[in-house]
Amino acid sequence: MYDVFKFLHVVGVVVLVGNVTITAFWKAFSDMTRDPKIVAHAQRGVTVSDFIFTVIGIVLVMVGGYGAALVRDVPLFGSFWLVAGQILFAVSGMMWLGVLIPLQIRQARAARGFADGSPIPDSYWRDARRWLVWGIVATVPLVAAIFVMVIKF
Repeated sequence: MYDVFKFLHVVGVVVLVGNVTITAFWKAFSDMTRDPKIVAHAQRGVTVSDFIFTVIGIVLVMVGGYGAALVRDVPLFGSFWLVAGQILFAVSGMMWLGVLIPLQIRQARAARGFADGSPIPDSYWRDARRWLVWGIVATVPLVAAIFVMVIKF
């Protein structure tokens, strides 16, 4: 059972980190076109993919990680790497919940307004820049968590 949980954990990490990185990449490229229809379409894709793949990734990371630890009777707070990994995961999650999701909701609402090709408001561009910067910042703890979990120091 340990191997099943570990597999779920690794798949969750791949889905979560893969989604947050490729979503930012495609959104940034779409925004660079400055074409309202393309930007609105990409924003919709970001919203849908984040809802599906980020949630699935988080669930798999948690079920797999905690399941593997419980099956092996590993204390969740018994080693630096486990504590650090959990804290880094939580820090990233707080950034997503507190900053990125509200920005993304505002962008999605704005994008519905210009999906017909009407001009993109300055507020959208301001939120898009913040979303990209905070998205990069929120990804750093996830990558750091992968590092401490693999190195186990």
